[in-house]
Amino acid sequence: MNPVGQPLEQRPLTTKLILAGILGLIVFVMFQIAPQLLSSPGGDTAILGKSEVREKAAAFAAKQLGYEPGSQDEWVILYKTDSSFYGYMSREKLLTDYSKNKLDQRYPFDVYHAVLYTSGEPAARLAVDLNMYTGEVAAFAVGADADAAAGLDYGERPAASAIKRPGTITSASSEPDLSLERKESLARPWLQLWGANPAKLKIEANAEGYGLVYSDSSVKVGESRLNYQFNYLDGEVSYFRAGFSAPAWHDTYVAGQTSLAKKLTLFGYGLPTVLLGILALIYSILRRKHTSWKRGVFLSSVHFLIMMVSSYNVLSESGSGSAEARITAVVMFIIYVLYSLLMSLMLYFSLVGGDGLWRSEEKLNPWPHAKEPGYGRYVLNSIRAGYVWAFVLLGVQTVMFIILSYTMDNWSTTDASQSPYNMKYAWLLPIVAWLAGLSEEAVYRLFGIRMLKKLVKNTFIAALITTLIWALGHTLYPIYPVSSRPIELTVVGLLFSYIFLRYGFITVMFSHVVFDSILMGATLIFMQDKVNIGAGIVTIILPFIVGYLVYRFNPPRGQAPAEPVKPI
Repeated sequence: MNPVGQPLEQRPLTTKLILAGILGLIVFVMFQIAPQLLSSPGGDTAILGKSEVREKAAAFAAKQLGYEPGSQDEWVILYKTDSSFYGYMSREKLLTDYSKNKLDQRYPFDVYHAVLYTSGEPAARLAVDLNMYTGEVAAFAVGADADAAAGLDYGERPAASAIKRPGTITSASSEPDLSLERKESLARPWLQLWGANPAKLKIEANAEGYGLVYSDSSVKVGESRLNYQFNYLDGEVSYFRAGFSAPAWHDTYVAGQTSLAKKLTLFGYGLPTVLLGILALIYSILRRKHTSWKRGVFLSSVHFLIMMVSSYNVLSESGSGSAEARITAVVMFIIYVLYSLLMSLMLYFSLVGGDGLWRSEEKLNPWPHAKEPGYGRYVLNSIRAGYVWAFVLLGVQTVMFIILSYTMDNWSTTDASQSPYNMKYAWLLPIVAWLAGLSEEAVYRLFGIRMLKKLVKNTFIAALITTLIWALGHTLYPIYPVSSRPIELTVVGLLFSYIFLRYGFITVMFSHVVFDSILMGATLIFMQDKVNIGAGIVTIILPFIVGYLVYRFNPPRGQAPAEPVKPI
């Protein structure tokens, strides 16, 4: 960082740092990008478009379920995943064999969940799950089971008896009155349609809430046998799915880890972050003579706008046009607005308070403003350093993944709530990178490090504490064991702290944005369609474009005489 009052100069990129960046990028591509390209479930087959999925779902509903289309029908297409079974396979290293044996084509763990609504009615009429690559049907539900399944991850059991909302289909289940012979008779046509021979299947005595479950011991994935699961309603099959389920012990483990993650997030991240926000407000007032209240307005406003766009983009689709659905949408919108406003205010006070603390107590200039001589060139050099450091960070994170996989047997699973397939516009996903790079570096580095240093009197310990707080905020990601995530991010976070202390806020902000943009850009490229491939490429180069535009609008000017700095 430059001393206050001195001309702006960014540290030059050394040959060693550039080589480290190249090596980091190579490691990232070899161990994270290449394996995903080679293990794509669909191979060279592109993922189906949602319009094609609607057509296939409607055709199945008409042909196999006898549904007659209506003028007010609306199909809502969502991405669903059996995160439990995928996680089990990931944990037990079974994913490669599952794909090699082409079980992922016949019994996919990722599906498009097509739900049929009638305009003005809150309840779903029926639901069909389809393979995302081939369009083959993997499961279906009708009536109350369809309404229940609409809110579940793929693979979870819909419990029709739990549907109590007003307006929902409330026909009493006829399952208790059905004999086993009648259940088998109703199930037989569906088993034959799926190519199964009922004579070779075993009826499970403990159906775990289903009306009937067949198992095929000849097809196993680890401890999981192939199951054919049925529910019944009004004397007919109301739910059917062919596939696998994770063992109960695995689900129990994940539930315990999720509970731990929530506690770590609340007490290790949430409460300390709120405290930092309060302190940022206080020190914005106490150090106002050394900074400007205007400085954080633009960035905080941009942050608020991005948060609102991002929140809108991830709102779940609903085909229900009922008053209940509209009220829920309005309430959720108000909550998002208030949350976005709160986070943007925290960013604003962190920018102002952090800038004031460094200038008043360290006589350093961590966040130069545009009127300072050499600002444009400084930003351009900062973005260059940001890219190189982002490559280093990607390599370090990849190495951490490898180390943790051997030392802690860590593994990850899927999460439909974070998938771009459930966003209104997947190509908007990378705007989250700008949120993280801006807000997290302002709160935990620009303000947090200097604030904690006042208490612990040591820069490294201050950086370590703020890094731990930041790392614990990522424990709800589907990576297990939960303790592996803070370890990985503590290493990454300390590197972000090092970048900030040596290069300043602009460089560390860009390094964080580039780091996340590459990860999210790669996610879009993996989606394979032209729009998202193009958006992914633009995402990766956008930080440089932004930095270059800042440089062009702030051309080099004559240097003003430097103000003398009093010795500390």
